[in-house]
Amino acid sequence: MRKRGVVPMVGKGRILVLAFVLGAMLLGAAPFHGVYAQTLTIVQGTDIESLDVHVVTSSPSYAVLDHIFETLFELSPEGDIIYRLATGFEVGPDGRTYIITLREGVTFADGTPFNAEAVKANLERILDPETRAAYANLISPITEINVIDDYTVELRSDEPFGPIQVHLAHSGMGMISPAVLARGNDYVAANPVGTGPFELVEWRQGEQVVLRKRADYWGEPAKLDGIVFRTIVDDGARLLELEAGTADVAIRIPPTEWQRIDANPNMKVDRTTGLRTIYLYFNVTKPPFDDARVRQAFNYAVNNDAIVTALLAGAGRPSDAPMAPAVFGYSPQTPYTYNPQRARQMLEEAGFDFSRTYTIHHPTGRYNQDALIAQAVQQNLRAIGVQTELVTMEWTTYLDFVRRPVEDNEVEIALLGWGVATMDADYALVEMFHSRQWPPAGFNLGFYHNPAVDAALDEGRFNADPEARLAAYAEAQRLIWEDAPWIFLHSELQLTGLRANIEGFVVHPTERYLAHQAEKH
Repeated sequence: MRKRGVVPMVGKGRILVLAFVLGAMLLGAAPFHGVYAQTLTIVQGTDIESLDVHVVTSSPSYAVLDHIFETLFELSPEGDIIYRLATGFEVGPDGRTYIITLREGVTFADGTPFNAEAVKANLERILDPETRAAYANLISPITEINVIDDYTVELRSDEPFGPIQVHLAHSGMGMISPAVLARGNDYVAANPVGTGPFELVEWRQGEQVVLRKRADYWGEPAKLDGIVFRTIVDDGARLLELEAGTADVAIRIPPTEWQRIDANPNMKVDRTTGLRTIYLYFNVTKPPFDDARVRQAFNYAVNNDAIVTALLAGAGRPSDAPMAPAVFGYSPQTPYTYNPQRARQMLEEAGFDFSRTYTIHHPTGRYNQDALIAQAVQQNLRAIGVQTELVTMEWTTYLDFVRRPVEDNEVEIALLGWGVATMDADYALVEMFHSRQWPPAGFNLGFYHNPAVDAALDEGRFNADPEARLAAYAEAQRLIWEDAPWIFLHSELQLTGLRANIEGFVVHPTERYLAHQAEKH
């Protein structure tokens, strides 16, 4: 096992990992001096949450960890299944047994073999409540994990599990070295050892993560020698780094600037239609937001078209469902058209208290123009006599805050986005709206509960018939839209700035930023 220096971080109990130069020299690897011959520098708005791929929750973390860890399956940008650590998948005659054949000749970065026992150990860890894996729900229907031989795993479920293969493609299902797992969760959080093409050099919290190429990677070797992910919260500051040439890739450039950047011969802009929906959710356990009339009125009060046009310069699409159109199961609803007069009337009829001030929490630097969007919503609500206070929080702190259990949760309204990494409605809806997904178990952060929605979502999950699944998800969306547990805002267009000499960098619709085969010319 490679030795790493481990320094506890102050405040949150997380771990800061430094791969010391001495450890690299002992292994015969070149020590890190800050620059490799082919180093790609990526600037993004938020830091990673952790180095444990099973517990992180957000795309900025996976953008880094996807270069260290791999999953059994992946999704192409078009939504097709790609076999990564798996080479075969079969459903048994009973419809509840799944046989997965594994790739041979793969090793983790510490030399541990990748095999069926490794898969079993990882899936069992994800399902173990003690792990608090962020996306355990994605594989919770699995009741048995059996090793058939060194390169064959059998999974079983009590009911047909329609989205099982796309769920196993989620980055949260990444494979960690069993030798690392055996040393406990604290050790896992400090020692990210996967089968991927890169390995960790250092993580300086709030500043940067540095990766280097693995010389012994099982697949096609990376063209880059190293990748540096730097955290720069301000959108404009990220853009300045790109223009100055101190960054090669800038994630989420300001929408109002993309055409100017694209016209510069030294730069280019990737415009990829995303699968992320931006919304404000209500804590429906707190009055007055336990009243659907109030929640509907807030939707009528917000001018989504103006937000997309003025703040996003058209780099978005006003929502007509709780998910983006490219997701399997999308079912459009009648939009809440901007109507402040109707919104005010509905609030008056509901006996809404206009005398008090309500609180909207929001992050900054995480989504396109997130702080400005929160301000626009505040202005729209003020126009109908609703007073709100905006509270801005740093991303990792924000995630901890909004995911508190119901008895400790202070949120009234909060801004978030949900990207559908599996391209399937189960992930778009179950995580957000099923009552079993209240925090800390999942991401139903507003504590919404509708038994009819739960039933429809269960019907969609425990069914192998695509048409039956589509019907179930359409019914769930109809009910959710009427209940309005969110202010439904828009789905994002991903705007990524690159220097003109960068080739092979992939911006995936699921917000995976892949430098596996990127290179600088």
